[in-house]
Amino acid sequence: MKNLILIRHAKSSWDAPIDDKQRFLSNRGVKDAHLISQHIQSLIPKTNLIWSSDAKRAAETATIFAQNLNWPLESIIFKDELYTFDCAKLENVIKACADDYENVILFGHNEAITEFVNKFGDVFINNVPTTGFVSISFPEDSWSKIKNGKTKKILFPSQLKND
Repeated sequence: MKNLILIRHAKSSWDAPIDDKQRFLSNRGVKDAHLISQHIQSLIPKTNLIWSSDAKRAAETATIFAQNLNWPLESIIFKDELYTFDCAKLENVIKACADDYENVILFGHNEAITEFVNKFGDVFINNVPTTGFVSISFPEDSWSKIKNGKTKKILFPSQLKND
């Protein structure tokens, strides 16, 4: 069995005229990353592989989660190929994961994440929002063979806010 947790990076800032890959988290993004990471402790497997896009906003999101979940920062593997908005590219990266790992946590980008969870999960999600958390389990023993997963948990910041 393989378990995949996909987390879309938190809300980023558009205030500075910088390259897209260098955009940093907005104040709301930082708050939402803390909010979600503080509500998922029981959903995180004890052993896992943690991947993040190397885009600044994804890396900052992964770092906040690591701090709140007591993951060593050096356990996060930053991958340039996760800086993608294309579902097929995201699928290729996931399917290339070594089968030694049963649990993968991935910090990435939309549209790739929304399209992936709709292709491989069993619950349709119109849009995975920033800091959205989606957990999918697959009965397959090999990442390269994953196909029809079961969506186990969906958690979005709006579900935890009172406003």
